[in-house]
Amino acid sequence: MPSDVMYLFGCAAPPVHNIADVIRRAQADGWDVCLGLTPTAASWLRGELEALRELTGHPVRSTYKRPGEPDVWPPADVAVVAPATFNTINQWALGITDHFVVGFAAEAIGKSIPLVAMPCVNLAFTQHPQFERSIETLRGAGVTVLYGPGGFEPHPPGTGSPADYPWNLVLDAAAKRVVRPG
Repeated sequence: MPSDVMYLFGCAAPPVHNIADVIRRAQADGWDVCLGLTPTAASWLRGELEALRELTGHPVRSTYKRPGEPDVWPPADVAVVAPATFNTINQWALGITDHFVVGFAAEAIGKSIPLVAMPCVNLAFTQHPQFERSIETLRGAGVTVLYGPGGFEPHPPGTGSPADYPWNLVLDAAAKRVVRPG
């Protein structure tokens, strides 16, 4: 039986530096992982991109494909946006799709692809009035947003540890969102 396909979209927050370990954990759970990165996250990981391509067996994407080009990834069974930055959460909720990760996630809502998101923001960002509206907009669109109790809980600026980012919650939620025929 073929593996379920997870699109894992990482943004430029410190936990993205642990993305290879997350991919290995997902693969150990039976996922075929395709990795997409925001442009800034791709620049942070530029020295690791070839190793990440080898690890997943798929090109790492951070830009839109050109019209008419074939898809280089198999169809997604679930898409995960984590760590999701303040910028990505707000752009996604507002439909501002100037980069591939947000564009795919926005379109996936309309395509009924199961979506899981987990922010990685500090408490200062959560005080901006748009952030809570964006979280509620995404939840209202059917996105599983792991934020607050039982999900990511923000920390004061400068005190977060990438090692404490609860990746296990993302992987568990992704497994629960896959819809299997039958």
